[in-house]
Amino acid sequence: MKSTERKHLKENELRTFARQAGHTVSERRGETTVIIAIAAVVGALALGYFGWHEHVQTKAHALLADAMGVQDARVGPPPAPGTPAGGLYFPTERERSQAALTKFKIAADAYPSTDAGVYARYQEGATSLALGSTPGAIAAYQQVIKEAGDGFYGQMARLGLAEAQARAGQYDTAINTFKELAQRKDGPLPVDGILMQLGRTYLDAGKRADAQQTFNRLVEEYPESPFSGDAKKEIDTLKKTSTT
Repeated sequence: MKSTERKHLKENELRTFARQAGHTVSERRGETTVIIAIAAVVGALALGYFGWHEHVQTKAHALLADAMGVQDARVGPPPAPGTPAGGLYFPTERERSQAALTKFKIAADAYPSTDAGVYARYQEGATSLALGSTPGAIAAYQQVIKEAGDGFYGQMARLGLAEAQARAGQYDTAINTFKELAQRKDGPLPVDGILMQLGRTYLDAGKRADAQQTFNRLVEEYPESPFSGDAKKEIDTLKKTSTT
């Protein structure tokens, strides 16, 4: 084929393609407009979501910071007359804890699914437990587990939940949770500490043989643990009382 003929053929192909493209655009002009409009709306929604998300996170962290400010407040008598106030203070530890509990609950209720809200809920559980309110602690820890799943705070909440259940006399439930956590050697929680709590819960439940077995496991598997000394004392006590 001569070069001039190839050139004419190529020009014809290009003209044909151009006509087809123009015809397609004309036919689908409405469809293209809709797609562009949808893309614009999605983009606007995405920007709006990220802006809203940042706003929520900012508000959640502000409420959490307010609660932690109460938690860290000074405990003691009021400032002497004529002296600077020196910031927030409470007469007793219990009054400070009760005020902090209220603040943590407000933060968690307002933004339960945010990181700040989950942490506030965990602190609500821990503070409730410190105040002796096991029902409140159990409820708060269960909500943390619901939101955090198997993440760090979810596992921390399971540990706190087991302790709250043990204090409430729900020994079998607490023991099962401690045992489950003690099997997770690759998790973020210290297994030696969990075993110590498990052994003491067995003792509280009157299951002395299980308690001794648990303390023995702690000493054997974690000889350098800071809990090893306490476990040995518990074992000695169990041996002495079993022979009397």
